[in-house]
Amino acid sequence: MKAASERVLAVGGRPWRDRVLFAALLAPNLALLAVFTYRPLIDNIRLSFFDWNLAEAQARFVGLANYREWFTRSDTWQIVGNTVAFTVVAVVGSMIVGLALARLLDRRLRGRNLVRSALFAPFVLSGAAVGVAFQFVFDPSFGLVQDLLHRIGLPVPNFYQEPAWAMAMVTVAYLWKNIGYTFVIYLAALQGLRADLHEAAEIDGASAWSRLRNVTLPQLRPTTFFLSITVMLASLQVFDIINVMTRGGPLGTGTTTMIFQVYQESFVNFRAGYGATVATILFLVLLAITVYQVRIMDRGDR
Repeated sequence: MKAASERVLAVGGRPWRDRVLFAALLAPNLALLAVFTYRPLIDNIRLSFFDWNLAEAQARFVGLANYREWFTRSDTWQIVGNTVAFTVVAVVGSMIVGLALARLLDRRLRGRNLVRSALFAPFVLSGAAVGVAFQFVFDPSFGLVQDLLHRIGLPVPNFYQEPAWAMAMVTVAYLWKNIGYTFVIYLAALQGLRADLHEAAEIDGASAWSRLRNVTLPQLRPTTFFLSITVMLASLQVFDIINVMTRGGPLGTGTTTMIFQVYQESFVNFRAGYGATVATILFLVLLAITVYQVRIMDRGDR
């Protein structure tokens, strides 16, 4: 009798109690997402259609004027180029170096746990603190880099006056801080690989490069996909290191990225509407890239 009543109360093949428990556990998370993620996102998109000075009480509707200005401004494509260059080098560099370090420290080496901790430690440091430290490293008068270049007889570039060198300086500082993240994720993935496949490849006489390319990397594909998304999203949101080291310069926009432009326009130039426009464009680009990556991953799994 009891079993029959439970079958009557079941919805979609599950008892109603499971449905209620599921809703009770999910509702608080959905509420937090709605309040702190989706509502600000919608407000930002709405604000992008207004001209609003933060010092004023009223915002003036301007339609697509902010978007037209962004696409026609002379500095837009330099900022986009800075963003793309920084992101590509950060993503590719951190993943290659992280994987190399993970493979090296996946072996039975003396003191490897200490080295693993040392590699991961910079990731938990504040980006502002890392930026201040690397200001001294790259200082053209008494920094570590200029001392090393002097010792081997090479000229010392002015990292704070030349845009290309300034971007390289900021990128190196960011890589040093974040390589520990990709290293730890790849290390965990390497420890879960199937050993029998590597043993079979060794028996067949496959070289180390062949085993890496045909055995290791295919098994790491889900991890690489995960890292490509998370590292890209993190790289596109880098603000603290740039703000501390170069403040978007030299020469105006030498190291300005799109996320730094959002800050610059909103809180320095007090053009909150235009800053929201840049943020909206960046969001749409990120959404398109993420959807494309997910589709490529799904197609590969089939």
